[in-house]
Amino acid sequence: MVTWRRAQMVLLSAQGMPVAKIAEVSFTSDDRVRDVIRNSNADGFDSLSPKYSRGRPKTFTLPERREIKKLPQTQPPLRTTHPTCPFSASPQPCAATSNASASPHRTPSKPSRRLMTWVA
Repeated sequence: MVTWRRAQMVLLSAQGMPVAKIAEVSFTSDDRVRDVIRNSNADGFDSLSPKYSRGRPKTFTLPERREIKKLPQTQPPLRTTHPTCPFSASPQPCAATSNASASPHRTPSKPSRRLMTWVA
């Protein structure tokens, strides 16, 4: 379809039809018609065929892809646990034993305000 439309633009131009009329007949812009005619004059019939890309280039080589496919089938490495946490054995503090209301944005001297959503 694209090749036929481009060929039609070139043919109408060769017959002497103005660019504005070719654009109207082929339902495209004047600039597009000029581009097609300019490319046809420069490259000949090769410019009529679309040169579509085959998508994004591959980012991994074939051996890398094979290694990546093996990953879901392997066991994950053993994780060491935190000793100070009841759920683990690491020296870092555990989230389960820390003060849940403590926030880096709220200091203990400023109590939080409650929003009342009913009419008294």
